[in-house]
Amino acid sequence: MMTELFPAHSEKSPARTAVLLSGTGSNARVLLEDCRRNERAFRPVLLVTDNPESRAGELAREFDLSLAELDIRAFYASFGESSIKLDSPRRRELRDQWSCLLGEELKKHDIELVLFAGFIPMTNLTEKFPCLNVHPGDLTVTDPDGSRPFAGLHCKPVEEALCRNTGFTRSSVILARPYTGNGKGEMDSGPVVGVSGKIFFDLSPEQTGALKKLRSSRTEPPFRDELRRFALEHIDKMKVLGDHVIFPRAAEDFARGRFLCNDRGELFFREKGEIHPILSVEYTVDGKKLLERQM
Repeated sequence: MMTELFPAHSEKSPARTAVLLSGTGSNARVLLEDCRRNERAFRPVLLVTDNPESRAGELAREFDLSLAELDIRAFYASFGESSIKLDSPRRRELRDQWSCLLGEELKKHDIELVLFAGFIPMTNLTEKFPCLNVHPGDLTVTDPDGSRPFAGLHCKPVEEALCRNTGFTRSSVILARPYTGNGKGEMDSGPVVGVSGKIFFDLSPEQTGALKKLRSSRTEPPFRDELRRFALEHIDKMKVLGDHVIFPRAAEDFARGRFLCNDRGELFFREKGEIHPILSVEYTVDGKKLLERQM
């Protein structure tokens, strides 16, 4: 049996969408500007942030959108917790409570679709709303055990790709899944609905070797070495050539109900009346759409 990952909407009846962000909002801005220029099957009506120092308020004013601020650190502190990590039953319970508050805000605005645009806290909002997340790594790649080596937070995907001698990275858009425990088992495990083209490392073989050697000599974080500096610079490059290219277009195809899944979890794409089995869809910088097939 095959089912749509999201019911089909159109520009005449767009999905009411919440855009969630934690920092500068560069991905959020691209989504909002895209919807201002084009008639899309999704329409942002609400910006949400966990960080009162983010640019969510600025963007809400500029694009005339509703704003919800749920300061996660202040929420944890009100219960005597100094950290928001998911490293204890109590802190995981607080995350569930905070996520419920987040869900209540979304329900007030009749939200149908959620876009994580640089939203840092893990949340099981994914149990009640379809949530797309953009990620700085190629999540179509799997190891023999089925795990995704370029999953993970912050700089890990880029550093892992460099140390595996891939020579490039790709941005991915996934349908985020609910998590259990500390979330590591389910992190970045959802269907990959979109990927960018290859974004190559600008490094010589000698530089690559030096950075790999540096990684093997690391001890305890935080890391402020040349490998971390390179990873951060490459992530900025990926935002422009990856995230900003694929996120609006993948969200558009998702909102139009073009992605389907069967009972085995295999992904399909509907286009011009035909349904194709896919690994993902590559959205290129020059506006093309390439269906990546299952092997």
